[in-house]
Amino acid sequence: MKRLLEFLGFLAVLQGLTGLVHEFAGWKVGLVRRIAFLDGYGVCASLTLLVLGGALFAAAESRRSA
Repeated sequence: MKRLLEFLGFLAVLQGLTGLVHEFAGWKVGLVRRIAFLDGYGVCASLTLLVLGGALFAAAESRRSA
């Protein structure tokens, strides 16, 4: 379970970072830009993904190692 939480946290942080790169640098990367209902909310969605990733890492750290 711990490794799954770490993997999901890594994906969330990665997508949050690529979303911010897309918003501020104009590169065409990331999953956030492909989701239609997030148009105009890219920065907020990317920051939310970063926070979610941090929370998933914290949850993984609190789990006992198997």
